[in-house]
Amino acid sequence: MSLSGELRKLLLKHGADRVGFADISDVTIIEGYNSGIIFYITYPKDIIRRMTNAPTMEYVMELVEMNSKLDNLGMLCEKFLIKKGYNAYAQTKKRLGHDFGENNSFELPHKTVATKAGLGWIGKSALLTTYDHGSALRLSSVLTDAPLDYGTPILESKCGSCIICKEACLGGAISGKEWNYKIYRDEFFNDKKCEEYALRVSEKNLGKADTVCGKCLVACPYTKNFINNID
Repeated sequence: MSLSGELRKLLLKHGADRVGFADISDVTIIEGYNSGIIFYITYPKDIIRRMTNAPTMEYVMELVEMNSKLDNLGMLCEKFLIKKGYNAYAQTKKRLGHDFGENNSFELPHKTVATKAGLGWIGKSALLTTYDHGSALRLSSVLTDAPLDYGTPILESKCGSCIICKEACLGGAISGKEWNYKIYRDEFFNDKKCEEYALRVSEKNLGKADTVCGKCLVACPYTKNFINNID
């Protein structure tokens, strides 16, 4: 079995729902670490179905739990690669903390690795969107110098004329413009408006201000298809 095959099997066995590999040589933040491993976990369908008035407390609690699971998967992947003789760095929540920078984004976002691996595209909501799971997922990534079998990058949005997430966003953060790999997030999405509204709605729904909302995630037709598909 190839190294990529071993990694995919390992991560899926321990709870990942999807795994991909990307050539990140043009965006890497660590010299020589030109491969990216991306993996995600999907939200339980029932939690998303019940988010008729997002956000909900169970959604926030699940979000925290998923972040912990993703961190564990990242460290598992990192240790596996190091044992194989490669260098690796897991971009865990614990390591990156809340240092998003001025634009509320990490230096090398997981979403960028995901599009380069061909797992999905950036929706008009600025969330990773996939055919199978919509945006009902959370991501993490590992950077490495290991040679891997890269996926085919997705270079443009598959959202088309759909503006359902824009209509669902009561903070006015979503412009409706489609993403492609050549444009920056702030050209189609206003993260400050998103944050401001999230603080207000979380205060109302949860009793404390937090940067969580989820309205666009729930509204996405691809998410709807996922949660309405009976297992």
